[in-house]
Amino acid sequence: MLGRMTPDIKRDERRSWSPRELFDVFDNMLREPFGTNLLEGSSLDFPAVNVSEDENNINVKAELPGMEAQDVDISLQNENLILKGEKKFEDEENKENYYRIERSYGQFYRTIPLSTQVDENNVKAKMNNGILEITLPKKEPASGTKKIEIES
Repeated sequence: MLGRMTPDIKRDERRSWSPRELFDVFDNMLREPFGTNLLEGSSLDFPAVNVSEDENNINVKAELPGMEAQDVDISLQNENLILKGEKKFEDEENKENYYRIERSYGQFYRTIPLSTQVDENNVKAKMNNGILEITLPKKEPASGTKKIEIES
């Protein structure tokens, strides 16, 4: 991964670097930690979501592979759907001629703006095989017209 972020260093390992050049390389890494090539044409948002809408509901599907329902927190705030949680994964294998352990963890926080107000009391969410499905019923618009008097 470091090679993608610092391609100049990887190309010529025998080159001697001045302190200023090294400072510039690390400064660029801090400003754009994943480099511009990685960002072009791709999204780094996690989890990946699909949002669809019909006349009654807003439907959200989020991909959360390897996660369980208790690892995810869902909330509504200021006409935004907020998904947050923490992924924890550990796989250990100890055989006769080798030992392997892999760990993966990290937190995520994703805000999804909603196109309309939703009925907060009737939101439903279910998780199945790493796919989180959320159904947000739309609020009924106020019926009729209300006349507002102007104070004098």
